[in-house]
Amino acid sequence: MSIRNSLLRAYFSRRMRTIDYFRRHPIEVQEEMFHRLMAEGAWTRFGRDHAVTADISPESFAQRVEVQDYDRFKPYIQRMLDGEENVAAPGRVTLFARSSGTTSDRSKYIPITRKSVWQNHTLGMRDVATVYIMAHPNTEVFKGKTLTLGGSCYEENGALIGDLSAVLIKQAAFWSGWFRAPKIETALLPDFQQKIDAICRECVSQNITSFAGVPSWNLLLMRRVLEYTGKKNLLEVWPRLEFFAHGGISFSPYRKSFARLIPSDRMAYMETYNASEGFFALADDFSRDDMLLMLDYGTYYEFRKGNEIVPLEGVRCGEVYAMIITSINGLWRYEIGDTVEFTSTNPYRIRFAGRTRQFINAFGEEVIVDNAEKALEVACEATGAVVEEYSVAPCFMGLNTRGGHEWAVEFSEEPDSLEHFAEVLDEALRRINSDYDAKRLSAIDRLRVDVLPQGTVLKWLQVRGKNKLPRMQNDRTVIEQLLQMGQSKQD
Repeated sequence: MSIRNSLLRAYFSRRMRTIDYFRRHPIEVQEEMFHRLMAEGAWTRFGRDHAVTADISPESFAQRVEVQDYDRFKPYIQRMLDGEENVAAPGRVTLFARSSGTTSDRSKYIPITRKSVWQNHTLGMRDVATVYIMAHPNTEVFKGKTLTLGGSCYEENGALIGDLSAVLIKQAAFWSGWFRAPKIETALLPDFQQKIDAICRECVSQNITSFAGVPSWNLLLMRRVLEYTGKKNLLEVWPRLEFFAHGGISFSPYRKSFARLIPSDRMAYMETYNASEGFFALADDFSRDDMLLMLDYGTYYEFRKGNEIVPLEGVRCGEVYAMIITSINGLWRYEIGDTVEFTSTNPYRIRFAGRTRQFINAFGEEVIVDNAEKALEVACEATGAVVEEYSVAPCFMGLNTRGGHEWAVEFSEEPDSLEHFAEVLDEALRRINSDYDAKRLSAIDRLRVDVLPQGTVLKWLQVRGKNKLPRMQNDRTVIEQLLQMGQSKQD
C-alpha cells in the first residue's frame, strides 16, 4: 500500500467508524436527527404555520404536519425562489435543483441549502470514496482523477438554479479540481455535444481512474471518447480506469455495454442514490445488489405503504414503501415520488423500486403519464387520429446505438400520416417536459410509433387476466408482448 493510500485510509477509517455506529444504532441516530431538524426549523415560516416546536415529538409532528407533495409545498418554494428568508429553512435559500415537473408544471425546483451541500451531498460523495478505499486497500484510484459529467445551471434573482450535478460542481471547493476532471467551465457547458467534445480534448491525455454519474449520459460520452481517439476500448485511453459510481437510473440495461467498453475484471461499480431531494443511500457491500440507507445526512425518514405511514423502525423487509423526508434542505414531510424496497433492517438496506406513479426514466427524462396524455391530445388534434390504447417503453442504448421511446398504439381512427403523428407527438412532449427535451437534444432519438391491430390490447388483457394496460414501463416486457400479439393477429 502506498504512503498516500495509507494516509487516505487512515482519514476514511474515522468516517467508517461513524457509518458503523449508525448501522448498529439506527433508531437513536434518527431520533437525534429528528430533534436537530425540529430545533433548526421550528422558527421558520413553515414551522410556525404548522405549530412545530423545538421539543415536538415525532407523533405530534406527524399529526400537525400533513404529507407534502410538490404542488402542496410549492407556495413555500416560490417564496424561497422570490428571495424571502426563513421560509422553510433558516436564512435565505439560494440554490435550487431543477428537475422534471409535476402534472401542473413543466419543471419543479427543489431547494438546496448550503448546509445540505456539505452535510448531505458532499458527505455522500466522500462516503463513496470511504467505502471504496476500505474495500480496495490497494486501489490506485486516488493517483488519478474522477471524470464527472455535469449538467448546466444559471443564475436568477440571486439564486443558482440548474441540474443537481451542475449546482454541486459550482459549489465545490477549489481544491476539488485536484481530484476531478474536467475543468469547471468545461463541465458546465450548456450544449451537450460541445461539452463532450471539450471533455475529449481536455481529458483523454489525463490519468482518469474513475468516473461518476448517470449511466446513459456517461455511455454517450465514452462512445465519443472512442470515436475521438480511434481506440477500441476505454482501457486503451485510460489504462488505470477502475471504478464507476453510478445512479439516477437503473444500471442493468447498460451493464453489458460498459463491460465491452471497459473489459477488465478489476473494474468496480457502485450504485448510489443521490436525488435532487438529497443523497440517501449507497452500496456499501460490493457482494450485494442493495444500498445502505445513510442515516446521518440531515434527513429524517418516514415511509408510506398505502395509507399507513411509519418511521424507520416500523418498516418490514420485502415491503415496498414511498419515501417521505424531512431534511436540512427545507423539505417537510415531503413525499419525493420514489419507492424503495427494504432488503434488510439490520442494518437498514434498500433497493430502488420505482416511482409512485407510472413513468419512464430510462435516460433521466422522467416522462409521466400526464405528459403522454397531453402530448397525445396535441398529436390527435393535428392528424385527425383517435387513440384507443397505448403503452410506452424505452429502447435502451447499445454500444453504437442511441436510445429512445417506442410507443405501441392502437387507433380507432388512424392519423393521416403516421410519420406526421410521431413528429407532432415528439414535439409536444419536448414542450411539455423539459427533461425529455434535454435528453432529445443529447441522448435519445425521436420516438417511434408502432401501430397495433385493433383488438390487440383486449387480447392482451384477456390473456394476462388484467383490466388495465400499463401506460408506461421502464422495461420492455409489456410492449414486446403487445408487439408479438399484434404480429400474430396480422399473420
